[in-house]
Amino acid sequence: MKRKLIFLAIVIITSVFLPNYIVNIKTENEVYNDVNIIPKNKVGLVLGTSKWSKGGGVNLFFKYRIDATVELYKKDKIDFVLVSGDNALMEYNEPIFFKNELVKRGIPADKIYLDFAGFRTLDSVIRANKVFGQTSYTVISQEFHNKRAIFIASLNNIDAIGYNAKDVSNDYGFKVYLREYLARTKVFVDVLFNVKPKFLGPKIEIK
Repeated sequence: MKRKLIFLAIVIITSVFLPNYIVNIKTENEVYNDVNIIPKNKVGLVLGTSKWSKGGGVNLFFKYRIDATVELYKKDKIDFVLVSGDNALMEYNEPIFFKNELVKRGIPADKIYLDFAGFRTLDSVIRANKVFGQTSYTVISQEFHNKRAIFIASLNNIDAIGYNAKDVSNDYGFKVYLREYLARTKVFVDVLFNVKPKFLGPKIEIK
């Protein structure tokens, strides 16, 4: 029994805690909280999420990513916004939800590009390079998400930095944080099996 527990502990450490440690260490100098010191990039890649929370009302992850994007644009730290997310259903379209809100907040519609095939963070990160032609860009999401995205970018020879949107409380985002641990493990599984984006398609020039 004792050996089984030791083996289980080794498996957990190797498959969960080690990937998280590696992602954090490799990206700790590539994420920014201060808009005044973050380097400028042509494009800010906003990682999609639902506009609405399951409990009703606006999803705070969505709200704070909007705030961060507007701040970067108004401080002239990005020239264009690329919103990448899921639009699996007619009534559920993450990129459109983001675009509508960003336009309301003062970002011109012609400065916003939409990636409707950002089904996973991996897809969003790689498509920003392969489809939208960006070899460097600023990822916009909460810090835990930014770090994973930047790590994926580094594995694909993409020069990405992250601007951290305001985080949410542990109580509010508990399930999201828990999934993030497992998602970071999945990054290494994807590398092992050479997982690619679900779709690529024709190139789109951001100009």
